[in-house]
Amino acid sequence: MCLLAAVSVPGWAVQDSLRFSLLTCEPGPEIYALFGHTALRCQRPALGTDVVFNYGMFNFHTPHFVLRFVKGETDYQLGVMPYPYFESEYALRGSSVYEQELNLTAPEKRRLLELLEDNYRPENRVYRYNYFYDNCTTRARDQVERAVEGQVVYPDSLPGKSFRSIVHEFTSDSPWGELGIDLCLGAEADREIGLRQQMFAPFYLYGYAERAYIINKDGTRRPLVCRTSKIIDAAPETSDPGFPISPLSCACILLAVAVAVAVCQWKTGRVYWGWEVLLMVLQGVAGCIIAFLFFVSEHPTVGSNWMLWLFNPVPLLYAPVLAYRCVKGRKDLYPLINSVYLMFFMIIVAFKCQDFNLSVVPLALTLLVTSASHELIVRNK
Repeated sequence: MCLLAAVSVPGWAVQDSLRFSLLTCEPGPEIYALFGHTALRCQRPALGTDVVFNYGMFNFHTPHFVLRFVKGETDYQLGVMPYPYFESEYALRGSSVYEQELNLTAPEKRRLLELLEDNYRPENRVYRYNYFYDNCTTRARDQVERAVEGQVVYPDSLPGKSFRSIVHEFTSDSPWGELGIDLCLGAEADREIGLRQQMFAPFYLYGYAERAYIINKDGTRRPLVCRTSKIIDAAPETSDPGFPISPLSCACILLAVAVAVAVCQWKTGRVYWGWEVLLMVLQGVAGCIIAFLFFVSEHPTVGSNWMLWLFNPVPLLYAPVLAYRCVKGRKDLYPLINSVYLMFFMIIVAFKCQDFNLSVVPLALTLLVTSASHELIVRNK
């Protein structure tokens, strides 16, 4: 609390020197930093203090962190650090930072500082993080709005935006990360969202705040932001290129392999059940993750995911049974049922019940070709 004490004492004799700014940080290479970050800067030159209130602090070493993260039970907290530490961290990471000084009156600045101080109390600083609805960006915005003696009015929202479309704007250079997110998000992520929901993304808040204004109680207005500057101009860090082949290319290669296997099976009149069982295991493992998110996780939008039709635990559970029946030379209804089921899924894709990642189409066709070729070979014997 010593940092806050330095800001808040010795009273309001030097209140005019108090300044607050929104800090918007450019994305970093890590998956959790792809969308940028928002923080609040509090400066008091008369006292020589300059600190950053950061709602994006979390601890990787929290017990069961990964499980809690998948379940949507991740707890973030408000942290306070000297600005030079914050500046060094983002400069070293290669993320530029933009500062928007807030055009607040002296009473509003006092109110904002009181809100942040209260929020930093040990019993208040931890909160249940929600990526779309309650994150480091929305928390900073809400505190500023609570401090204003009047109403903050933003410009008209951008039309045609959804949670998924905004996510895609920031994952375009990370195709594997985009695929992973797309597999987890459901149909709810494709609904058009309004201005406040769009501001879950730091640079959307930055853009809206730049053109926002405050309507005072007497009816006059003033801009929310009085000055904008780039306070950290960093060269982006060279990121690991990752896997050299895109998800779509990998999916198409897998489809080509499935077609080649199907042709070989047709020529030899034999079912290569090991290949089919391998695909069922991979499909089922992915399905376990999606089913867990669908039925258990508290993450927003994952409970409306039509991907559960394609990826679910059933193939993993049934793979040993199919392998046993193939070894014993017995017929099985699974390939026929699965072929019909997968054709139904392709109809779902065609009707756009949800915006599917393009890689899903060749993946579904791979499974369809494999099951259909199994059934055709068995029927021709």
